[in-house]
Order: sequence, then C-alpha cells, then structure tokens
Amino acid sequence: MKENFEHYISRSIRSFYQHRIVSPIIFLAILALLAFFYPVSNLMRPASASGEDDIEKLYQDNDRYIEITLKDLYFTGYTKRWLDSTVGYYYYTVMGDDCIMVLLNPDDSQQGLPTIDKIMIRGKILYNSHAMSKLLLYLSEDLAWSQNGITSTISPYMISQPDATDLATTLFKLVYILSGLYAFISIIRYAIYIAFPVLSVPVQRLRCYGKPREILAEAEEELATLPQLATEDMFITEHYFIETSNYGVAIVPISQIIWIYKYSTLHKFLWHHFSISYTLHITAAKRQYIHCPKNIKSDIDGIMDYLAEANHDILVGFNEANRLKVEEIQGDLAPFKKFWAFLSKKV
Repeated sequence: MKENFEHYISRSIRSFYQHRIVSPIIFLAILALLAFFYPVSNLMRPASASGEDDIEKLYQDNDRYIEITLKDLYFTGYTKRWLDSTVGYYYYTVMGDDCIMVLLNPDDSQQGLPTIDKIMIRGKILYNSHAMSKLLLYLSEDLAWSQNGITSTISPYMISQPDATDLATTLFKLVYILSGLYAFISIIRYAIYIAFPVLSVPVQRLRCYGKPREILAEAEEELATLPQLATEDMFITEHYFIETSNYGVAIVPISQIIWIYKYSTLHKFLWHHFSISYTLHITAAKRQYIHCPKNIKSDIDGIMDYLAEANHDILVGFNEANRLKVEEIQGDLAPFKKFWAFLSKKV
C-alpha cells in the first residue's frame, strides 16, 4: 500500500495535466495547418508591393495581402454597395503600362474624392473578380468601348482595401491571434505543472490555509503511510480529504470543511434510462468549492459519514437551513447587509 501511494498526489497532478495539454497542442497544430494551406501569415504580415509586376508575382506566389503606396488615383464614379451601405469607392491608377482598379474604403477616399495624389493602403489582390467584370461592363458602356477593348487596357488584377480591412477579416485576425496565444500559454502552464506539481492550481489554492508546499508534503506522507478511507478516486487521511479523478485533483484540510452534500444525476438517452451517478459537493472555508462527479452512492455515503465523524462542525446534506448557515459563515451576505444599512441611514 505504501509503495502504491508514494507521491500519489503529485503523480495524479502530472497525469491530469498530461491529458489536458493535448488539446492546446492539437489546436496549435490546426492553426499551423491553417496557416500552411491558407495565406494566414500573409494576412497578418502583408507583403510589400510597388508596381503591377510585383502584384502579379505576389498573387502567383499566393501572397494576396499587400501594403502599397499608390499615386494619382482617379475616381471612376462607381461605388460598391452592400445592404444599402457603401462599402468602397472604385478608383483607377496607372502602373507602368497598365491601368489598375483600386477599391478604397469610404473614410480613406473621403467619400469619393475626384482625385487622390498619394495614399498608402493595406489591400487584397483580386484577379478577374465578378465585381471587376461588372465594373468593366459599366465603364465600357459609359466610354462607348467594347468590353474586350476595355479589358485589354485594364489589368485583370484589382486591389481591394475593404477585403483586407473589413470587420470579418479583423475579427478573424483577432480570434486567430488570441486563440493561438491562449493555446500557447496553456501549453507552457501545463508543462510547468507537469514538471513542478507544487506550482499547479490544486496545490496553490491551498495558500489560504498555509504554505502549499508543506501542505502537499504532509498530505503525500499521510496518503503514502495509510489512507483511513479510500475509494477509486477519493481518499481520506488523518487531516485531509483528497480527490484524484479525471476531472481534477483537490486537497482540502478536513478541519476547514464547512458543508458536504451529494447530488444525483440521471443519465439517459431519449427514453432509455442508463444509470444514476452521484456528485459530492464540498464547501470549505475561504470560499473553496470542490466537486467530485460521477461516483457511486455507497462511496459518497462512506466519505460523507467519515468526514462528519472526523469533524463534528461539518454541515451534512443539502437543505435551506444549511445553505443559509454557510452564507452566514462565509460572510456572503455581509456586503449586501452593509449596503442595506447604508441605504437605511440615508432614508
């Protein structure tokens, strides 16, 4: 028995976070694959372009998002609209021997200035887009040209500023960066907890009862010596209640436990009832709450009986009287009482 429970809590903490670290690793791998198959990195850091040749080469290299300085832009008289709102204004400019269409945001174009001498934008390269085809059709009618004639004069590439700066693109970038950062930080945190269990959340939350390292060492020693009561994932030693399940690891001094009760859950699918599982709820001093889900009734009843015997101040069972008593002990209503007293004085 002693050998089996040697450093059992630390090993359980390591096992718990070894399982948890898998999800952020998989998520980061998905983000990496997304960046590999789609121009995500280019979206985050647009390429620099200077001329029509650069635009064509960047597009062929799958670099669709660019930063470019444009000169001598002329308003075509056409706008792009969506849901009765103006998305952008179509301009044209000359690069080398080609004329290129540019779609600018309403703010940057100042709602359609006739000419713009110079502007630096972040845009997306579009090639033979449907909007471009419609625009060329309208321009050919205005200029009394054939569509083939105007198509041969204007480059098939267009630079769209709204496509690189719209709300959907901005939200995608924000979610991509924040979720990737969260996954990366989670991996670092879990790796630290695996290497140093004493730094993990289940141990550090014991700080309100004393020194976490000393409490962990004492609980480990008591569990390794001989637990006074043991189920599959719950243990009681001389001074501690310990949980080491797939749902988490928890340590709480028995002397700090205020309230215990069990909660039953009926597991069913459609009209078929499969089983009933029980969750042990523990409320401890300093607003510490522990839940031990999916246990059998006999295990939880045994734990509750032993805890109630070990600490006669523990409230047992869920009822309104116990709930109000816990609120009073924890001081949960104290701020409201002070506020009500303050209002009463004012009245």
